[in-house]
Amino acid sequence: MANFFDQLGDILFLDIETASLSDKFENLPPRLQDEWIKKEKLIQTENGKIEPGALYFDRAGIHAEFGQVICVGVGYFQWKKKDKKLIFRSKVFSNEDERELLLDFNTLLEKKKWILCAHNGKEFDFPYLCRRMLVQGVTLPEPLQIAGKKPWEVRHLDTLELWKFGDYKHYTRLELLAAVFGIPTSKDDLDGSQVNTTFHLEKNINRIKKYCRKDVEVTARVYLAMHPQLDEMELEMVHLEDSPKDHKD
Repeated sequence: MANFFDQLGDILFLDIETASLSDKFENLPPRLQDEWIKKEKLIQTENGKIEPGALYFDRAGIHAEFGQVICVGVGYFQWKKKDKKLIFRSKVFSNEDERELLLDFNTLLEKKKWILCAHNGKEFDFPYLCRRMLVQGVTLPEPLQIAGKKPWEVRHLDTLELWKFGDYKHYTRLELLAAVFGIPTSKDDLDGSQVNTTFHLEKNINRIKKYCRKDVEVTARVYLAMHPQLDEMELEMVHLEDSPKDHKD
């Protein structure tokens, strides 16, 4: 058990929220417009023939070449042995300048030899962060440098992968796992399909940040739920002060 708590304190749970690079397809640079039209033809749709650029607003944010990171939520556990209490401290980084946001996040990653954990992180969050860092000219921090490493040297955890137990046939949503384990939803005010509209049209980054923080907390709770021996321990959630470079609404 002691070893488990030692490792638990080294895990940085994270979640990213992304949006399309621009609010309209027409505002993309011409070369990216051409590339999006080619990408769009590969996207499955039930609508039949569509106008070029019609899927951009709804779909571009999930593709790192056409999207941007608008906030990064992080959280970690601290074990209070005397009180038999786990404290989860969380924070959300956001900045109008994506490069500055990624640099702020990098500073945190450089402070400790973190193990990174996200839901579907190996397929989405981790590679998305790496791609946007390279686009923005940001050096990849050590935890995200996987080239040349052996599988056991990569310090990445994924609650989706843990839940699969070797079964690669199905995708399981974080919300489904939250429901299965009786964990409060993160979708009570916003869900992923509404982020682009909330960011570009409503200009409400604070609403997105709250949603992002909740997803980080749900991911951490799901991870704990996979270790039922911890059920009787008290869990306290602490929200750290947000980055001073956040959006000002």
